[in-house]
Amino acid sequence: MNEQVLHKLKVLAESAKYDVSCASSGTVRRNTKGGVGNTVGGVGICHSFAEDGRCISLLKIMLTNYCIYDCAYCINRVSNDIPRATLSVTELVELTMEFYRRNYIEGLFLSSGVVRNPDYTMERLVRVVKDLRVKHRFNGYIHLKSIPGASQELVHEAGLYADRMSVNLEIPTERNLKLLAPEKDHRSVYLPMKYIQQGVLESAEERKLHRHAPRFVPAGQSTQMIVGATDETDKDILSVSSALYRQPTMKRVYYSGYVAVNTYDKRLPLLKQPPLVRENRLYQADWLLRYYQFRVDELVDDASPHLDMEIDPKLAWALKHPELFPVDIQSADYEMLLRVPGIGVKSAKMIVMSRRFSRIGFYELKQMGAVMKKARFFITCRELPDKTIHELGPAGVRRLLLPKPKRKEDERQLTLDFRD
Repeated sequence: MNEQVLHKLKVLAESAKYDVSCASSGTVRRNTKGGVGNTVGGVGICHSFAEDGRCISLLKIMLTNYCIYDCAYCINRVSNDIPRATLSVTELVELTMEFYRRNYIEGLFLSSGVVRNPDYTMERLVRVVKDLRVKHRFNGYIHLKSIPGASQELVHEAGLYADRMSVNLEIPTERNLKLLAPEKDHRSVYLPMKYIQQGVLESAEERKLHRHAPRFVPAGQSTQMIVGATDETDKDILSVSSALYRQPTMKRVYYSGYVAVNTYDKRLPLLKQPPLVRENRLYQADWLLRYYQFRVDELVDDASPHLDMEIDPKLAWALKHPELFPVDIQSADYEMLLRVPGIGVKSAKMIVMSRRFSRIGFYELKQMGAVMKKARFFITCRELPDKTIHELGPAGVRRLLLPKPKRKEDERQLTLDFRD
């Protein structure tokens, strides 16, 4: 690698770090004779961990950080005076293959700023993934960011080579997107999403008839929303996420706490640090929507449009509905078990299977993975003498489960450090 390419790599990797919508592949792409690498399903790619503890890494890079747009929240906006770089298609392909051969990476996450127009940029991205798959027979994981406003033909061609594609929504509402990114609109984002969805569904039908028909984006698509840059409530954000999840190919919505990279722009809020607690609560609520059969209006409503920052959304819902608790572990149905704080999907399934053969107590629940620190207040079973939410009340349970404040050290106290 020469010094020029190394410099470009540093610049473009730095520019790509704010995109959080990386995910495990969720697909299997086995090595072929004469090919290079493979993708192992269910393991993960970008800073994920395999079952044996291995960290599986991804080359996360932009093709270029030049951009014709002037989005207020983006570090790569055209009006920013930052180092710029562009990799040629050949340079990026060779860089990926060289990193893979040296065992630095196991896949590629590729995005780009928009140069000239969306189709010109998208065409260059397609050339990169096509060269990797066809010319170098690369079978590793590829996550490709589709450019908003790109044509259906280019999106379809990209989907034949990428494992996963994503189009970032960025701002949940059209009104605020127009405020911070006047050149963009939601239509330019939703159209590529629709093209990807159509391609996945058509590919699935073709593979029913022809076993060796080409796969189209086998790991589905994802998107990302920025949290805290505009005045949307948690209810607004989760409503958009819920609508996206109703699409059969949307696998994941990512929430990125707003990072103040352009503090001079008066349209943006003045934040000392990203809203990480809010970001975490949105991920927890998102999990409840996807796997725990919750609805958005059960977590947030017009009266309480924001999630509770002190406790997780599932516990907050349970404290608002004390009339539904405690539930009997021996007789409660699966759907109700999922709503008990401290009981997850795996634990609920194990409870339903195990109670057919014997009665379940405190020890058995702990062995099944239930977090008894929370669950004990919302269930009844043998060996649970503690008071439940009926005796303690929602306020009492909340007080017991709130994290205890850290003690402040007395500044007058002398502290001796005996470390070498």
